[in-house]
Amino acid sequence: MSVSTTINFPEKDLPLRDDVRIYGALLGEILVEQEGEGFFELVEATRLAARSRRAGQEGAEDELASLVQGLQPHGAVGLVRAFSAYFHLVNLAEQVHRLRRGRDYLRDEGRPQPGSISGVLKTLKEKGHSAEEIAALIGRLALQPVFTAHPTEATRRTILNKDRQITGYMVERLNQSHILPFEDRRTLERIKAQISIVWQTEEHPSYKPKVTDEVEHVCFYLTGSIYQVVPSFYEGVERAFQQSFPDAQPLALEAPHLKFASWVGGDMDGNPNVGGATIRSTLRRQKSLVLRRYRAEVEGLFHELSHSEKRVEVSAAFSERLEDYKQRFQERLTQLPERYHSMPYRLFLSSMDERLEQTEAGSEGAYSKPEEFLDDLGLIAESLAQHKGVNAGLFVVRRLIRRAQTFGFHLATLDVRQDALVHRRVVGKLLNVASFESLEPGERRRILEEALSAPLPEVGEAKDPEVAEVLDVMKAIKECQGGHGRAAIGPYIISMAQGADDVLALLLIAKMAGLEDESGTPPLDITPLFETVEDLDVADKVLNRILENQIYREHLRARGDRQVVMLGYSDSNKESGILAARWSLHEAQTRLRKRALEENITLSLFHGRGGTVSRGGGKTREAVLASPAGTVDCGLRLTEQGEIIHAKYGMTGIALRTLELMCGGVLEASIDTDPIAGHEAWTRILETLAVKGRQSYRSLVFDTPGFYEYFRTSTPIDVVERLQIGSRPASRRSRSGISDLRAIPWVFSWTQNRQILPGWYGVGTALQSVVDAGGLDELKAMDAGWPFFRTLISDVEMVLAKADMDIGAHYASLAGLEGQAIFKTIREEFDRTVRLICMIRSASKLLSFDPVLSRAIKLRNPYVDPMSLVQVDLLKRWRDSQCVDEDLEHALFATVRGIARGLQNTG
Repeated sequence: MSVSTTINFPEKDLPLRDDVRIYGALLGEILVEQEGEGFFELVEATRLAARSRRAGQEGAEDELASLVQGLQPHGAVGLVRAFSAYFHLVNLAEQVHRLRRGRDYLRDEGRPQPGSISGVLKTLKEKGHSAEEIAALIGRLALQPVFTAHPTEATRRTILNKDRQITGYMVERLNQSHILPFEDRRTLERIKAQISIVWQTEEHPSYKPKVTDEVEHVCFYLTGSIYQVVPSFYEGVERAFQQSFPDAQPLALEAPHLKFASWVGGDMDGNPNVGGATIRSTLRRQKSLVLRRYRAEVEGLFHELSHSEKRVEVSAAFSERLEDYKQRFQERLTQLPERYHSMPYRLFLSSMDERLEQTEAGSEGAYSKPEEFLDDLGLIAESLAQHKGVNAGLFVVRRLIRRAQTFGFHLATLDVRQDALVHRRVVGKLLNVASFESLEPGERRRILEEALSAPLPEVGEAKDPEVAEVLDVMKAIKECQGGHGRAAIGPYIISMAQGADDVLALLLIAKMAGLEDESGTPPLDITPLFETVEDLDVADKVLNRILENQIYREHLRARGDRQVVMLGYSDSNKESGILAARWSLHEAQTRLRKRALEENITLSLFHGRGGTVSRGGGKTREAVLASPAGTVDCGLRLTEQGEIIHAKYGMTGIALRTLELMCGGVLEASIDTDPIAGHEAWTRILETLAVKGRQSYRSLVFDTPGFYEYFRTSTPIDVVERLQIGSRPASRRSRSGISDLRAIPWVFSWTQNRQILPGWYGVGTALQSVVDAGGLDELKAMDAGWPFFRTLISDVEMVLAKADMDIGAHYASLAGLEGQAIFKTIREEFDRTVRLICMIRSASKLLSFDPVLSRAIKLRNPYVDPMSLVQVDLLKRWRDSQCVDEDLEHALFATVRGIARGLQNTG
């Protein structure tokens, strides 16, 4: 298998072209070895036919169809796996090439990489911002990626470890000028061996993942690449500041400006497998894993810090603590060789290791909290700094300090989430108010205010299972905050929050469960999640009603007058289309900030972004820069999920680059002025686009007769619903039709049939309405001068480039004659949207100004096409079997995963 010669690779990317060819050739050799010459010839014939079809050669469409139709399930799986393996190697090669390009920039310090901290600080300095201003900005920095509880990529940990080995070997090949020919051949053989092993390994679990499996999946990244890069991130920021401001006081970042969180084990929304038990077990597991990492580093320091008391002194505070440890851990220390007894740091570190071991076991002598561990590390650092140890060990000690500040004894903060409807039902039962959830919101609020103002009744053993589970969650939170530290539990998020009563309901439940701190208030950041366009449009009014309540204001005062609000990108898009969703989110942020300023509280926005554009995905830096003026304010909390976690954090170098881009974007967005000041017409145009786009989208999705049936038949949603990709159901609550579906399977299914409708539908009609009114020049000006609009158009353009209506037509054929009429409407809107975006950007084709993304899509699309046609054929046959043929179903699962890997998008 090889890369098409028609793809243009600029000189800087020629090494990537060579890598793709080499690894493609390796894969070809493996296919011959593992499956035989006949199988390889089928793969090659299919590949060449797919390329010819893309090139528009006559007869290529029929040739490709004849090759992929009617395959036996085993043969279909093999063919799909071959193309999927190719995508996998291309994905890894591109990640390694990103490292190569980053190293090229680092060689020339005068030419920082775009988006890097060095580049951002250099730009801000050129704009006239002082060292003091930038230092103050960095001092307020607070970044927190949050790994979510519904991964759409259920790759086994075994395969992830193989990936790590393969990329490690690929990195070894980066500097070809220093590698001997036989060394390169040996490295390629090692890569080939790992690919062969992967070929012989089942890539995905054959069972539905449990919550514990999802915990292990996220912890793979937290304890691997992320744990490794945290100190490098801080060092990079300090180094970049020094480069830009050499005469300023050097930065010494102390506070943990970078933290990590997770929903895995705490997200109960629609998942009956999550509750108090998983909260406890998740944090126990995370604590165990991070303590093991600390012990490994303490052991490393033990070997590193061989300082002798005859050669160097130690600080008085360190010496005093060491004497205490000699008494407390006498048995442990007497087991050390006698020569170590003149090495104070080794004695101290051995004692620390003993305490960490006792901490994991929960025994006497344990660290009661991470601050005690940090205090010990601080004593070592202080002693080294005072006694000629700045260049004799202090650096590595400070690295562990930064990790301990970041991960504590909990590894990642565990957020908790539950549906507002659950809380309403539980409150009704606790207060003995019949049909409480069916009352008007105002009446529910009145009842809650009365209950919170009076002495609360004691809650005994709950007999109702739902009440018992919700109360147990509160008990678990209390236990975990006590055992792992307050930072172990993050915001408690209320899904589908619609009013002040939903916030008061959670406050009442927490108080009745006994979850209160010394001030008498629950130690929780109660966080409403606004998800639909309708809810986003009134979010500021809801916040106003919440803040009017004096009981809640007292709670907020105890939380430092900091209110967390979560914004949902998924349901708003699913219900109203991308234009209305993005604009509602933009405006909601502006109004919420205004309300917070009026109330003199700190507003912390939490962005619930998914992996795809239609769920708020895309390039994080660009999204941050597109935020409304004043809403970033040095902080960013956002969700990361599924294949996006692997793409962003799977390699240490990529993880570091991801955090750099995030940091740089936050700094720029926090200091720059409002880009639309003085352009009131732009806001009016966006309002028009949002209204027109929503009307167009809902007219198709909700008002067109037979559309739901078209969705069910023209996409593999029935296959997606059976995939073993997450621990929770595909649907929530008990609604019917499209409203019942979660956004992930909705988007996943449209991506599979290559129409990717949620990411663009309605945009063309909306843009046309503005162009018809003479607004083309204004749209071009908005694209040039307004980051929000430019990012929106770029995101839609990317989705259009990944979509393929010719392939989509094959899926539409599954829906019969009625489906053909619907597909005709979809295709017309697609063509309209492509034409108008090219018109706005004065381009002849999509992605004319993004050659890197264009190349990435061209590398993959010809090889996704055969898998799509195989999937269409298998869907027909499987549905004809009444969806009971297990061999066909297994083959369909392979196509779903292969297409997702090729398009690099799922949900």
